[in-house]
Amino acid sequence: MKKPGLLEAFIPIILLIILLTSNVFLFDDVLDGANQISLLLAASVGIVIAYRLGLKWDAINHRIIKTIGSAMPSMLILLLIGSLAGTWLISGVVPVMVYYGLDIISPKIFLFTAVVVSSIVSLVTGSSWSTVATIGVALLGIGRALGFSEPLVAGAIISGAYFGDKMSPLSDTTNLAPAMAGTDLFTHIRYMTFTTVPSMAITLVIFLIVGFTYNYETKAVDISMVQEAIGATFNTSPLLFLVPVLLFTIIILKVPPLPSLMIGTLLGGLFAVIFQPEIINNIGGEGSYIKASYKGVMQAMFGDVNLHTQNENVNKLLGTSGMKGMLNTVWLILSAMIFGGVMEAGGLLERITRPIVERAKSNGSLVASTVVSCIFFNATASDQYISIVVPGRMFKSSYTKRGLKPEVLSRTLEDSGTMTSVLIPWNTCGATQAKVLGVGTLSYAPYCFFNLISPLMSILVASVNYKIRRIEKTELTESSKREMVSSQ
Repeated sequence: MKKPGLLEAFIPIILLIILLTSNVFLFDDVLDGANQISLLLAASVGIVIAYRLGLKWDAINHRIIKTIGSAMPSMLILLLIGSLAGTWLISGVVPVMVYYGLDIISPKIFLFTAVVVSSIVSLVTGSSWSTVATIGVALLGIGRALGFSEPLVAGAIISGAYFGDKMSPLSDTTNLAPAMAGTDLFTHIRYMTFTTVPSMAITLVIFLIVGFTYNYETKAVDISMVQEAIGATFNTSPLLFLVPVLLFTIIILKVPPLPSLMIGTLLGGLFAVIFQPEIINNIGGEGSYIKASYKGVMQAMFGDVNLHTQNENVNKLLGTSGMKGMLNTVWLILSAMIFGGVMEAGGLLERITRPIVERAKSNGSLVASTVVSCIFFNATASDQYISIVVPGRMFKSSYTKRGLKPEVLSRTLEDSGTMTSVLIPWNTCGATQAKVLGVGTLSYAPYCFFNLISPLMSILVASVNYKIRRIEKTELTESSKREMVSSQ
């Protein structure tokens, strides 16, 4: 197989950018299929290039299937999040969070509180996706009632959720990054504090300033009317808080995500049957309560549910599409994985990133190159795991040759790969959070201050050589010594 040229490697990406940009102007909702087809068209061009280079279809197909397989857990989780959202709606779990949250959260510190609460929940559970799909949805409803713009609130929620995900020992990416770099988990977490704490401190200050200066009073709805509408529709018993408490307990006990979310979904359905008989009868139709319960819970898990009150702002909160509502996002992820698989199989991604690696001459430029590569893979391979694994493999020897400890690389992978995945509309993370929150990725991205600051902080800290750990001579393995000698 021949090696691709640099321009040749860029052709599918240039085409993809042109198509995705055109979609924004030509289609009302690009996730209804326009972006998916664009990814497949760009992948088709990549296949033609790979064929020209001498790669056989079997090899391309194998890489596509392997790439899709790596994203399959994410897609299954996404489908279950759709079901969980449905049963947590009809059970009253999310509406009750909003109902009581409006009593205890001050508007001026709401955005600050949203970041902190999301951080704590995500830190405890190790999952940004679960955090956004549960407490995040409730916080969005509270923010809407207080008069804040949805993209701004979504930015606060995502900033907090990804802080917790990044620093939690239960997080998959927090375990993956040190594994790729060659360090241990807790060394990795401790070392991340040098960039993560300043990034979060700046984020909290920004949200505090925004909260105290935001002109929400003219935009806010009557909170008492929102609570009355929720109270008239749902049984607002505090016992409903048992559902999220039980789910978070299950996750803390290290039950895997898929069974955890299924248990959370079924708990929501059970509590709906017990606490919300009127809603069950409304969805399930006439007949026995057993029949209505089965039909109502099933409908919430797989399809559309829209509950109506006399308050339009509350009605926006009381709609869900279950698993069905996640199918376009699953389609997008599948298309993105096909594109990423083709680009990787043809060696196009490696060809594009190779000059970046070769030009890294200082610690700051090496870290900056890693950051750029992680963002590049998030945008092209469309998956945060690939954006950690591939740059981790690419840069590991470069860090060793420069005498840098592996935690320098693992921290950089998280500061950039994990943090920027949610800012790209066709990435698995960006597509998922946009669908769960009902806010476009490009709409909330400018307000995800923590995610935007983290990669910049990583570059800044490395450029000034602050707390850059170096390998001591006694710590060098024979292979590391050979690598360092060969580079001189």
